[in-house]
Amino acid sequence: MPNDLSFAMRAWRHHLHAHPELSCHEAATAAYVCAQLGALGVPHWGGVGGHGVVGVIERGSGGRAVGLRADMDALPILETTGLGHASRHQGVMHACGHDGHTASLLGAARALLADEGWRGRVVLVFQPAEEGFGGAEAMLRDGLLTRFPMERIFGYHNWPGLNAGEVVLHEGPCMAGAVNFEIALTGRAAHAAMPHLSADPVQGLAQLILALNGVVARNLDPLAAGVISVCTLKAGEARNQVPQSAAMGGTMRALTPEVMALLRRRVVALAEGVAAANGLEAAVALFSALEPTINHGPEAALAARAAKQAGLHVRRDVPPSMAAEDFGRFLAEIPGAYAWIGNGGSAPLHNPAYDYNDEILPVAASYYVAVAKAALA
Repeated sequence: MPNDLSFAMRAWRHHLHAHPELSCHEAATAAYVCAQLGALGVPHWGGVGGHGVVGVIERGSGGRAVGLRADMDALPILETTGLGHASRHQGVMHACGHDGHTASLLGAARALLADEGWRGRVVLVFQPAEEGFGGAEAMLRDGLLTRFPMERIFGYHNWPGLNAGEVVLHEGPCMAGAVNFEIALTGRAAHAAMPHLSADPVQGLAQLILALNGVVARNLDPLAAGVISVCTLKAGEARNQVPQSAAMGGTMRALTPEVMALLRRRVVALAEGVAAANGLEAAVALFSALEPTINHGPEAALAARAAKQAGLHVRRDVPPSMAAEDFGRFLAEIPGAYAWIGNGGSAPLHNPAYDYNDEILPVAASYYVAVAKAALA
């Protein structure tokens, strides 16, 4: 990548990092992306599936079409990096690197405009609301694939802990599907000194947590992968009262739809069973479902070849992650592949000390360009 493009991507990223916006609130971010696409002369459309932005670069007539996707939203985390480009919005930060994803896709757009060695159509997909708020689904519902047809789609996520610039492509599952849950148990309140007069939802909650911890150990094939984590608890206001109700919240993860279906069934069945055994009523809510991100074999192979030919270091031996990413929703509709690009020894994702590594911006832009050209060839 030319030095001036590297500098431009760094400037774009630093601006985005300093002005983060939460999921479903990316209005200024989308306006900034539109302004940069406009400055490059790229036709673009805003308001796709909320604050989504789509740009289209065409060279020649007819031919193939490929999509390249980046996400734009930030997280409700208080930044502690102390960097000059740190968040100016208290309690909101780009703790997952979506600022870098967006900047590198803008860089790829500029590089593709300057490269005459390809023909076809590249659809630049800047997605909002990736962090569990259904941005991919919203863009699809708003006609993304009919308004901007594409045969395949590719994206990436920066990955702390991998060597900076290392490109990982998985065969099959790359990241897990996710379903969040909330379970409320309602019983009968009583004085804590007279528990026999109560129907104790706290006791029920304790039994349910232990039961849920046994699902993966005793219901799931040991060679499969699944996670159920209880992360929030709420019960009572007084230390001398058995409360009327108690609630828990958490998440379940799986690499395949079949395992996810099993986890969903068991969570509901156990909640209802424990409630019945303790004289309680159970209310179970399952929400914020994300598809597992499952790479298509030919597209993963194409991306790996293209990255190698571009001089990037490619690995195909890294296990998948139980973290979730709604790029899987796109892959459920059309073929494609999702890569990880090493962020080096940075703080972990979703950590208040995290920062996207500027040194991998040229790698990420080169990856986008190489994959797009290979898909259009």
